[in-house]
Amino acid sequence: MKHKLLQRCSLTFAAMAAACLFSVGSAQARDLTIVGWGGTTQAAHKVAYFEPFSKETGIKIVEDSWSGEMAKIRGMVETGDITWDVVQVEAPEMFQGCEEGLFETLDWSRITDRSNLVDGAAADCGAGILIWSTVFSYDADVIRNGPKNWAEFWDVKRWPGKRGMRRGAKMTLEIALLADGVPRQEVYKVLSTKAGVDRAFRKLDELKPYIVWWKAGAEPQQRLAAGDVVMSMAYNAWVTRINKEEKRNFAIVWDGNLYSMDYWTIVKGSPNRDKAMKFIAFSMRPDRQAVFFNRIAYGWTAKGTGKFIDRDMLPLLPTAEGHLDNALMTNIEFWLDNGESLEQRFQAWVAR
Repeated sequence: MKHKLLQRCSLTFAAMAAACLFSVGSAQARDLTIVGWGGTTQAAHKVAYFEPFSKETGIKIVEDSWSGEMAKIRGMVETGDITWDVVQVEAPEMFQGCEEGLFETLDWSRITDRSNLVDGAAADCGAGILIWSTVFSYDADVIRNGPKNWAEFWDVKRWPGKRGMRRGAKMTLEIALLADGVPRQEVYKVLSTKAGVDRAFRKLDELKPYIVWWKAGAEPQQRLAAGDVVMSMAYNAWVTRINKEEKRNFAIVWDGNLYSMDYWTIVKGSPNRDKAMKFIAFSMRPDRQAVFFNRIAYGWTAKGTGKFIDRDMLPLLPTAEGHLDNALMTNIEFWLDNGESLEQRFQAWVAR
């Protein structure tokens, strides 16, 4: 009886072990899963990266999309049930996820020399895949000689009418300081002090009666088209899109634009880490990035990409010559440290 019991236990253990081995093998064997924002951006990724990578390497790719819900990635890492491999994230989530141990540390010796990329693109846990800029825009068919910088954006006497601004502290406070004459190199130094924060809010006080707040990226162009505002803070790619799709003539003012990046990351514990690293290396090539940026008006991160960009598209990108000369890169670490308190004060100020 005892022998049979031991035999049964041995068989049960063997079955369980086999099941575990099968499960691990299945996880290792699954296709490389890449997650993006969906829509036109992911459609361009498919043409520029996914399909040619699979053709060149034989590695199959499964696409998925998300809305930035970090809790999902956190749950994968905590349970060990990793169903995503490469994920496109914004800069704050990349830095925060790296600190929490949610993303793999990248082996840059297997990707590219860091000097081949623009500043900020080669992070410990993220590979910068695109640059997007916050600019301001106006209808050039209505305003013939429009404002050239944020200080002039504040000039309601010369250009009467409402201004569209994003309802959030991040970028809005930096813009207020730029409008008040703070050199871009000093913005975060000033904003790190109580006096600097007070200064930003005093500058916003001047414009507050004329501000129409927006939250979604499509809103500024819609409000410009409807005549609700005469100019608006906006995302460059959205302005370009409406100009192309609806034949509008909305000007983009690059002076003092604030820019940030989206990054490829690898989920911690991914069974496809090697394949993921190969994919990221592929997407850092200038010839591949050019295919993407000839379709979507974001900025490249691989140096040398510009020579592959179509003549008509080049002036529309944040990384075109001159567009970053007087730009300010959003300091994500500053906002991770100070964002909660500044956002609370900002929303209270808006509500007054």
